[in-house]
Amino acid sequence: MRKSGILHAELAARINRLGHTDTVVIADCGLPVPAGVPVVDLALVFGIPRFADVLAAYLSEVVVEEVTLAAETPEQVRSLLPDVPQTEVSHEDLKRLVADASFVVRTGETTPYANVILHSGVPF
Repeated sequence: MRKSGILHAELAARINRLGHTDTVVIADCGLPVPAGVPVVDLALVFGIPRFADVLAAYLSEVVVEEVTLAAETPEQVRSLLPDVPQTEVSHEDLKRLVADASFVVRTGETTPYANVILHSGVPF
């Protein structure tokens, strides 16, 4: 059994398969996901788990070189990524970009527009 890190077996396995520039979406519970894009559904009930908690766990394990977020994304979400270069698009464009993601992590978050696309980096 793992001693630390992400314990969710499917999420850990998907993270382990990421390569440089692959994208992952961490989403609120309402973001539409196009057919064919895998979803790691962590949502239990509204509000659990919180977007911030899932993002923090993800960032503790993955190098992120850039984030794409919607112009409507609230400051409370933006502030969770202070050292990551941010590209802003419309919410409609963000939803279209979800189709290219390696996978989506669905949280229980109910804050509107709490969705980010994380671009994988390399640790060297």
